[in-house]
Amino acid sequence: MSKVPEMFGCHVFNEKKMQERLPRATYKALKKTIDDGEPLDISVANVVASAMKDWAIELGCTHYTHWFQPMTGVTAEKHDSFISPNGDGVIMEFSGKALIKGEPDASSFPSGGIRATFEARGYTTWDPTSPAFVKDGSLYIPTAFCSYTGEVLDKKTPLLRSMERISTEAVKILHLLGRNDVTRVITTVGPEQEYFLIDKDLYLQREDLMLTGRTLFGAKAPKGQELDDHYFGSIKTRVSAYMRELDEELWKLGVLAKTKHNEVAPSQHELAPIFTTSNIANDHNELMMEIMKKTAEKHGLVCLLHEKPFAGVNGSGKHNNWSLSTNTGENLLSPGKHPETNLPFLVFLAAIVKAVDEYQDLLRATVASAGNDHRLGANEAPPAIISMYLGDDLGEMVDSFINGEEYVSHGKERMDTGVEVLADFKKDTSDRNRTSPFAFTGNKFEFRALGSALNIGCPNYMINTMVAEQLSGFYVELKNAEDMTAAVMSLVKNVFAEHRRIIFNGDNYADEWVKEAERRGLYNLKSMPDAFAHFMDRKNVELFVKNKIVTEAEYRARYEIELETYCKQINIEALTMIDMAKKKIAPSVSAFVGELTDTALSKKALSDAIPTSYEEDLITSLSGKLVCFVKKTGELEEAVMGAEAHRSDMLDRAFYFRNEVFAKMQELRAIGDSMETETSSDFWPFPSYSQLLFSV
Repeated sequence: MSKVPEMFGCHVFNEKKMQERLPRATYKALKKTIDDGEPLDISVANVVASAMKDWAIELGCTHYTHWFQPMTGVTAEKHDSFISPNGDGVIMEFSGKALIKGEPDASSFPSGGIRATFEARGYTTWDPTSPAFVKDGSLYIPTAFCSYTGEVLDKKTPLLRSMERISTEAVKILHLLGRNDVTRVITTVGPEQEYFLIDKDLYLQREDLMLTGRTLFGAKAPKGQELDDHYFGSIKTRVSAYMRELDEELWKLGVLAKTKHNEVAPSQHELAPIFTTSNIANDHNELMMEIMKKTAEKHGLVCLLHEKPFAGVNGSGKHNNWSLSTNTGENLLSPGKHPETNLPFLVFLAAIVKAVDEYQDLLRATVASAGNDHRLGANEAPPAIISMYLGDDLGEMVDSFINGEEYVSHGKERMDTGVEVLADFKKDTSDRNRTSPFAFTGNKFEFRALGSALNIGCPNYMINTMVAEQLSGFYVELKNAEDMTAAVMSLVKNVFAEHRRIIFNGDNYADEWVKEAERRGLYNLKSMPDAFAHFMDRKNVELFVKNKIVTEAEYRARYEIELETYCKQINIEALTMIDMAKKKIAPSVSAFVGELTDTALSKKALSDAIPTSYEEDLITSLSGKLVCFVKKTGELEEAVMGAEAHRSDMLDRAFYFRNEVFAKMQELRAIGDSMETETSSDFWPFPSYSQLLFSV
C-alpha cells in the first residue's frame, strides 16, 4: 500500500496539480473564480480543460462526464469520450466549452411540472469550487444542473447560492462588529455516515432488500443489540478488510475519511470525515455512499443505506455537523472562554436560535422521507419534534440574558481520574445530548435527524438560508447603533426571550417532553406527509424566493417531487410485500402445515396414537394465521388499487399511502413475522434476521 500522504488526492485535479500543470496566469484566474466567485473567461477554461484532459489520460481515462445531483437524491452522469475525428484516425480533445457546459438531456428525471417532456432539454454547468476527479476510467466534473429555460433542477445549485447568501450577510454583521479583515464566511459540514453490511449471498435471497433496501418481513432475532456489545467493539476481520479498502479508495478521491467504528446495531458501522466546505462535503458524501456500495461488492458484501433495513434494531442516520468559519480562520461558533462577552458568537448563536424556532417545520421537512419515518422518535434517532440543545453552560447564559442577571462562564472543568498514572484533562463545557435533533457540541451544531441515504445538500441549503435571513434582519437593526455592544446585548436578550421555547436540554425521548413541547407550541410532525403539509406555507416559500435561492416554481417542484417519491416508495414496498406473501410465504407455510398434518395423521393411522398437543396447537395456530395472512394480503392489494382515486392532489395521495397502504403493510407484516417464529427454518423461504445480522 502506498503511503497515505502520497495516495491522498492522487485521483483529484486539486490545487497542487493545478499549480503544477497550469500557467501561472491561468492558475491565478481560476483561483479568483474559486475563492471570490469571479466569472471564468473561456480562454482560461480552454487552458484548464486541456491540462485536465492530459492529466486524466495519464491516469487511463478515455471519457469524461458532467457529474450532477438531480432532485431524485442520487447522482447522475453521462459519459462522452475525448476522441475527435482526425483524417482517418482520431485525436483526444477536450475544450473549455465542453468543460463549462454539458447537455445531458436527462428528460426522464422528474421535473415537478416545471417543464413538459417535449421541452425537457437540460444543461450541466461546471462547479469550479469542487475539484474534478478520476474514477472508473472517466474524468468526473462536478456540475450544477438546470433546464433549457433556466430553472434549477438539482440539489447543488441552491446549496451554492445559500453559501454565498449566508457569507454576504455574515460579513456585513462582522464588519459592524469591527472585523473588517473578514471578506468571506464559509459554511463547513462534517456528515457522519452510518450503514449496514450484510452477506451478498443472503441479500440475493431477499426480494425485499433487493427492491426496497429494507426487510418488509422478518421476525426479531433471539439476540439483537440488547448488550451493546457491537457498539465500538472489535471490528471483525472481513469488515476490517472492507473498511481498509474503503478508506484507500476514498483517500484517492480526496475524501477526508477519518473515523470508523462499529455502531449500536449488529452489522452496523459508521464512517465520519473531517469537516470541509459545505458543497465539497456534499459531493464527498455522495461519493462516499457510492464507493461504500461498490467496495462492499468486492468483499462479497452488500452495503445497506436505508434508514431502517431491519425492524427491532437501530436504523441508520447521518449526523450533519454544521459550522461557520471566516476566511481569516476563525470559527464563529466557538464560544471562547467568555461567551457572554463574545459579540460575534452571541449574534450568530441568536440568529441560529431564531432560525430554528421560526423554521422548525422546514427543518423537519428537509429530513422527511418514507425511510426516515421508521427512525425518528426511536432510541436511535431524535424525535420528530425539532428542538435545540445548548448544554448547561450556554443554557445558563441564555437564562441570564433573559433575566438580566450577571453571568460568568464556568469554563472547562478539570477531570480528576483518581489514578496517578493517568493524566488529568479538561472536559468540555457542553455535553453531548444524543436525543436532541439540533445539538450544540462545542463549536458546531449537530443536526442529528438526517436519514442515512439523504443528500445533505437540501438540509444544508435550508440551514444556510434561514440563518442568512436572520442575519439580514439583525444587520438592519444594528447598522445605525451608536453603542454597538449595548445594541447587540439588547438584540440577543430579546431573541433569546422570544425564542427560548425551542431550547430544550433534557431527554427528548421522555413522554413528558412531548406534552411540554405541545404546551410550548412546537410542531410534532410525525410523518413525511405531516411535515410536507407545511412545506408550502407562505413564510417558507418567501424565505427562499426572497433570498434568491430558488423561485416559487422551483420550490413547488421540490414539494411535488418529494411527495411523489414518497408515494412511489411505499407503493413499491407494498407491491413487493404482496409478491412475497403470495408467491413465497403463504405457499411455504401451507406446505409446512400440510407436512405437520400428514405426520399427525400418519401417527394416528399407524399406531392409533393421539398427536401431541404441541402438534395440534401448532397446526391450529398456523392454519388460523395463514387464513388471516391471506385475507390481509388481499386487503393490502385493495388499498394499493385504491390509491388511483388519489392522484389529483399529491399531499392527499401521500396521506392515503401513509394512513391506508402503510397501515395495511404493518398489519400484514405482524402476522407474517409471527408465522416465521412458528415455521420450520427448512420451510421458511427467506434468510432470518439471525443469519442476516450475525453472518458477517
